[in-house]
Amino acid sequence: MSPAVALSEEQPNHLCEKADCRGIQSEQLAIAAVADLIAAKGPDLDSAASRVLEKNQECYRRLA
Repeated sequence: MSPAVALSEEQPNHLCEKADCRGIQSEQLAIAAVADLIAAKGPDLDSAASRVLEKNQECYRRLA
């Protein structure tokens, strides 16, 4: 499964900068960040997921 992710205007640039500093592609960094978030146990994951869903609720409604 390859979910599409909408980034703000400045986020791709920040992602590329951070990936370049680590000598990897931006896609690899994004995949690693998601894997770390999913692997996290406890309320942090639930809290982060809730914040993302709430923040992007209008976008999700439009895309549906």
